[in-house]
Amino acid sequence: MKKSFLFFIVLLSVPAFAEVNPMFGTDTRNSVNLYIGQGTGSGSLFKLVDPFLWEFEPITILMAQYSQPMEIFRLPSRINLNFVQNFGYKSKHGLSFMAIGISWDVVIVNWNGFYIGFGLGPYMRDSRDYYVDSRLVFGERFFIGKNISNNWHVELFTQHFSNGDFTEINQGFNFTGLAINYSF
Repeated sequence: MKKSFLFFIVLLSVPAFAEVNPMFGTDTRNSVNLYIGQGTGSGSLFKLVDPFLWEFEPITILMAQYSQPMEIFRLPSRINLNFVQNFGYKSKHGLSFMAIGISWDVVIVNWNGFYIGFGLGPYMRDSRDYYVDSRLVFGERFFIGKNISNNWHVELFTQHFSNGDFTEINQGFNFTGLAINYSF
């Protein structure tokens, strides 16, 4: 836990001010992104940043995202419209749902074509399950990205969905995966 805390303190001490938005190419104002991830178990938000806590489960997430660049407190950011399809396998982990949401991602480190950031946003699901007993969930995401070219970017991400303890049942669920982004 101390190592994770120290890691975030170091990240926050190297801000990425928004001269150029690393999540978009030069002179581009839109991007489409495709995310695919594997379930890493239910539980708290801290599972996002500590891979030793991950418990891979038979759950897969696909997310299509449309984004536009923006700034939050002079940091490069993007606003996103997300379409989520989650597939659960086996009866114990039958966690399948569709969702739509909006989110905001902020880059806190931008260095030599690499960037690190986090995001947050509300999502509305089409069903409830035994992990989270509400249709409204919040998604938190951490990501590390790399610019491949002016228009193509890749990101490693971890994402957590939960309802912020609005209901008694709120185990949450987590994913880790890869994203491919095309900006135009």
